Amino acid sequence: MSDAANSTTDKLMQDLKVVVGDAEALLKATAGSAGEGASELRQKVQTSLAQARRDLRHLEEAAIERARAAGRAADDYVHDNPWKAIGAAAGVGLIIGLLISRR
Repeated sequence: MSDAANSTTDKLMQDLKVVVGDAEALLKATAGSAGEGASELRQKVQTSLAQARRDLRHLEEAAIERARAAGRAADDYVHDNPWKAIGAAAGVGLIIGLLISRR
């Protein structure tokens, strides 16, 4: 996955955590509301929030596992092709050096 996609996924997960936290705060603030309908609605929302938290946890675990797999793949590639990795790193370093020296 690209850095932009990872950044977008991380931002989405953070936003979802904020939404879940805000919804929980709203539930606590309205806990004193009377009425059978309010109580049932509050229970449904709490159930939905619990499911959302579980889903977020699974998404985070999946993202962490993908990152670990990508790291292992990169490590394996570098071990299998050390000279290619050194050449690529030297090339990137040369390009960065040229760009910095132009300033």
